[in-house]
Amino acid sequence: MEQKINQIKKEYDEITSKLTDPDILSEIDVYQELAKRQSELKSLIDKFETLDLLKKNIDSLEELMTEENDPELIAMAEEEIREATHRIVEVNKSIELELLPKDPNDDKPAVIEIRGGAGGEESALFAAELFRMYLKYAENKNWKTEIISLNETEIGGLKEAIFEIKGRDAYRYLKYESGVHRVQRVPKTESSGRIHTSTVTVAVLPEASEIDIKIDPNEIRVDVYRAGGHGGQGVNTTDSAVRLTHVPTGLVVTCQDERSQIKNRDKAMSVLRTRLMALREEESAKKRGDQRKSQIGSGDRSEKIRTYNFPQDRVTDHRINYTTHGLESILAGSIDELISALSKADQKAALENLSKQ
Repeated sequence: MEQKINQIKKEYDEITSKLTDPDILSEIDVYQELAKRQSELKSLIDKFETLDLLKKNIDSLEELMTEENDPELIAMAEEEIREATHRIVEVNKSIELELLPKDPNDDKPAVIEIRGGAGGEESALFAAELFRMYLKYAENKNWKTEIISLNETEIGGLKEAIFEIKGRDAYRYLKYESGVHRVQRVPKTESSGRIHTSTVTVAVLPEASEIDIKIDPNEIRVDVYRAGGHGGQGVNTTDSAVRLTHVPTGLVVTCQDERSQIKNRDKAMSVLRTRLMALREEESAKKRGDQRKSQIGSGDRSEKIRTYNFPQDRVTDHRINYTTHGLESILAGSIDELISALSKADQKAALENLSKQ
């Protein structure tokens, strides 16, 4: 641990020195990254100093107890030692969590894609409910949402929804939502009262900036067309909808939410960059043979991650075998309990893996 502390202090001093260089101010992205890292290291250094003070305090109290004959003072010293020991355990746990490898995408905006799966119209209706759930969750956290593309059905369902959520650590919280969401309930269209099972796929991707992904304009085919709503009703009378095709990969992105062709193209480009970055990271992980022991947050779209059982008012996350109740509240955006449980399980698995290394 002493070697690790020295490494952290050395890195902190090096970054502090770089931040005093006037030339760094002209490179705003580099400056912000260094300042963020400096803050992380300062937090660790503060915790190391707290540990040192607590240990010194325990040593002083133990020395006092060997020299003191007053039972009352000895009892007080013993109580202070117990409190300091408990505090040491807490600080050590906090340090362990901060030393875990950070996901570099955690502080990025999240691009969420929701698509109806098995179950026809019932699947589309539940896709719309999940869409509203994430919008409400973002609203509760004072995050900003931006619709990129919506493909609605005639009775209020969603075949597909693509939207972006911007806010502090949006991707860090929402990445656990990637996967297949299963719903079990009696559909409104079911006259016999029989319970149906339907599925919806959710993909959560970290937004890629132009710095993350460079796209050659010559590799993109751009098609523009007239936007339209469900039922064939025209949304506008100009060719504002945009379809981008990335020729090398075959990825296709469409956007028609805005009346401006330029805005639709910008949104589509953002989604294309995000999908290309996700594709690049998947390929990189395969080359490294990077198989995560924990399935939490793996983003596998074929994985059944959660079941929403309406007759039993129950939600079960299968990755951690976690069950809670209160479906109405959850679909109204109260998913902090689920996300917190997943995050803690993820941290526990990461700590176990770290201890084995």
